[in-house]
Amino acid sequence: MAQWWLLREEVLIGELSEHGCDQPFFLARFTPGPGWESVGALFEAWAALEGPDPDGSRTVAVLRPLQDLELRLAPVDGRQPPLRVFRNCLLSIDGSEARLRY
Repeated sequence: MAQWWLLREEVLIGELSEHGCDQPFFLARFTPGPGWESVGALFEAWAALEGPDPDGSRTVAVLRPLQDLELRLAPVDGRQPPLRVFRNCLLSIDGSEARLRY
């Protein structure tokens, strides 16, 4: 199973360790890193988004600040190039669980 570092520039936000699959998402355990406090509330807002959003405006309002962070998922083994979060992949984090689609 893959392991990823979630990074903002060179700051470690946290680590993801894949443990399963729920197509089309990979399931991972999330361990916060030193940079989590600066972005945690944004991921919590993304995880809390529920209900209909016909024009997508609520989703955009929650995701735009996360996109602006320019986060990267870098494979711990370094065998693949990093993924740009919300550009090359979709990532949600809710507590200690993460869902990743790429």
